[in-house]
Amino acid sequence: MSRRVLLINGPNLNLLGKREPHIYGSTTLEDIETQARQQAHELGVEIDTFQSNHEGAIVDRIQETAGWGPNVRETDTPGKRVSAIIINAGALTHTSVAVRDALAAVAIPFVELHVSNVHARETFRAHSYLSDKAVAVICGMGAYGYSAAIEFAAKHLKIEGE
Repeated sequence: MSRRVLLINGPNLNLLGKREPHIYGSTTLEDIETQARQQAHELGVEIDTFQSNHEGAIVDRIQETAGWGPNVRETDTPGKRVSAIIINAGALTHTSVAVRDALAAVAIPFVELHVSNVHARETFRAHSYLSDKAVAVICGMGAYGYSAAIEFAAKHLKIEGE
């Protein structure tokens, strides 16, 4: 397996830069993904990006990282497999047992990421179904949180092939 990281963005994160810029900033998801690819390249890591507004699609993509899931055939190459996951699950963080179970099932180390400081917002946002399974949680750093997560994944997680 190569040094590959999967960056998952959940519901409404396609609206970064447009949605509530006073909370989420003006950086777009496209800008974040472009920067992520550049940074990953500089760190010698491949990065795949994925965004969906649909819980099931996110669960499917997580399962694919282990070579499982409805979109994987036995004849497929392990091209979707990864060594680490960075996930900004958006609102699914606070509601999705399915995303939690998928992450637990694949047993791939993951970093939970939030653009805003979820602990300084509405009380329901302080609860995460993911945090206790994550190797790290980053929140409140704006778009820079993505850079921090990529650096952490590249330098601190055991990535096969080293």
